[in-house]
Amino acid sequence: MSLIDAKPLQVVVLDAPLSTFDVTQWQDKKIVNAHDCLAEETPIALIYNGVSHAVMLATAQDLEDFALGFSLSEGIVKSTSELYGIEVKTQPNGIELHCEIASERFAKLKERRRTLAGKTGCGLCGAENLAQAMRYPAPLKTQVKFKVTSISKGLQGVQAQQALQQKTGATHASAYVLANGEVALVREDVGRHNALDKLIGALAKTNFAQDGFIITTSRASFEMVQKTASAGVSMLVGVSAPTGLAVRVAEACGLTLVGFAREKRCVIYSHAEHVLTEK
Repeated sequence: MSLIDAKPLQVVVLDAPLSTFDVTQWQDKKIVNAHDCLAEETPIALIYNGVSHAVMLATAQDLEDFALGFSLSEGIVKSTSELYGIEVKTQPNGIELHCEIASERFAKLKERRRTLAGKTGCGLCGAENLAQAMRYPAPLKTQVKFKVTSISKGLQGVQAQQALQQKTGATHASAYVLANGEVALVREDVGRHNALDKLIGALAKTNFAQDGFIITTSRASFEMVQKTASAGVSMLVGVSAPTGLAVRVAEACGLTLVGFAREKRCVIYSHAEHVLTEK
């Protein structure tokens, strides 16, 4: 049988954040049958006023937060009041998020219509031109100074609240941390961008005070900086490296960007004057 004649694969898609598999382990020179808990990737379609806009591979939890955060961070709506409703529909091959938005915002969306390929690692998939891809954030209105000890405390708090990561070892987290280092909110997903969108959506529902910062358990790419600054948050802390473009954009918009964050060390890439260190 040729590849052309081959039938398409039929794979079960689950609308759950995780599942358990029977596995075979090799340990201490022995074969052992065991169970392993794995994070699920589910196709999530974002549909606006009946028109499909994007399909992302994401973790099937906190989906209304995801829809709101994605809509805000992608500039589809400018405020929560322009997103009238979200309906979650489970289909055999994934989940649809039906979003009803203001007619003016939908008209704008149709003008810059694009299709996004749902990949957990991509940042600018499917943008039709460079202007759409490179949406630079406006300069931040609020400049908050944070103690470096708050970063360390926040990192510890995030690890304690990563329930999916503790079970699967396969998810990223984005957390909103108060100025004193207390973790106020955490969202998880197999995709780092999705986790940040979920966090932004959850924050938008709470009318949060913009005097905290965001920790991401990933590298800090351009899009992570863009989403953080667009949410009005003035510091992004990543546990891995930033990209050069992310640093330049952070410097330009006034965002404090921290990378390689650990309990007792970090690297400040932009606006170091906003991080208060101990003498």
